[in-house]
Amino acid sequence: MTKDYYKVLGVDKKASQDDIKKAFRKLAHKYHPDKGGTDESKFKEITEAYSVLSDDKKRREYDTYGQAFAGGHGSSTDSGQAGQGFGGFDFSQFQQGFGQGGMEFDFGDIFGDIFSSSRGGTPRGVARGRDISIDVEISFKDAVFGTARKVLIAKVSVCEVCGGNGAKRGTDLETCATCSGSGRVHETRNSLLGQFTSVRACTVCEGSGRIPKEKCEGCKGRGVRRQEQEIQISIPAGIDNGEMIRLPQQGEAVKGGIAGDLYVKVHVKPHPVFRREESNLMMDLPVKLTDALLGTTVPIETLEGKVLEVKIPPMKRAEELLRIRGKGVPLGGSPRAESRGDLIIRLEAALPHKLSSKAHKAIEDLKSEGL
Repeated sequence: MTKDYYKVLGVDKKASQDDIKKAFRKLAHKYHPDKGGTDESKFKEITEAYSVLSDDKKRREYDTYGQAFAGGHGSSTDSGQAGQGFGGFDFSQFQQGFGQGGMEFDFGDIFGDIFSSSRGGTPRGVARGRDISIDVEISFKDAVFGTARKVLIAKVSVCEVCGGNGAKRGTDLETCATCSGSGRVHETRNSLLGQFTSVRACTVCEGSGRIPKEKCEGCKGRGVRRQEQEIQISIPAGIDNGEMIRLPQQGEAVKGGIAGDLYVKVHVKPHPVFRREESNLMMDLPVKLTDALLGTTVPIETLEGKVLEVKIPPMKRAEELLRIRGKGVPLGGSPRAESRGDLIIRLEAALPHKLSSKAHKAIEDLKSEGL
């Protein structure tokens, strides 16, 4: 019975090579015996289909003559031929390195995209150091207007003695004997399907292809070591309590790779006078009962330390709000008045603890006036 290789891979007959390759990757990931697949015959079938459709010449012959074309694998009735089975698929070609007119595709390329991952934009195959996090406490004023902070942290970073190459000062690097300078090691192992070859970074030179003739005394040849490092943190204006600042590649380093990230969690101390509501600053202002009735001018100190004369109109009721434009939290990190929120003052009636006889009589007179 003739197999439809296009149906096996689930693609259209007009599918491009990229579409065929993507379809094979998806199915190979699903049915590969070493990756949890349970249908071994299905994996052999899709591999057979891909071996034909991925080769332009074989694909043209297959489209013209079907499975009986000269370079094909025959039908399922040919399973008695030497080295063939499972629908005529010749698995002796696996053991011969996919070679000599048979399986000429690269499993490293096929499975590399399936079983690899990258984090934070790190290229596939490039080592990446650990992310680390710290907590920083700042004042309410610094949170509103922004600040810069230097912190000293202990982390794995590039060795300052050797500059990260792991060699003793004044000595050279030599070619790694394990990988012959390529930085990669090929590993071949046997399975039910024959021999599979994978490529990984050399653990001796950590993918660099070169090793020090004499190891650095500071890092013992590792190129990185745990040490204290001072880091400058720029805290933007308007940051809120609990927000995170990400510093790319300021985390822990790794030899021959990319450093991780540093995450800074900001904690803001509460202010005794001001509190924040989005882009506005809020404060409570106690006023005497007579000032609330007759009006007055009260000096207040802003968060910047400047003194403002705030005019309270007559007959201003308690709990009413006064708004001073442009004295709140900077918007977009800009301290300019036109790019800031407002200062909102909530009036509070300050009642006396005791009344003198004179004050008591005056209030009685006000009461008689209906106030």
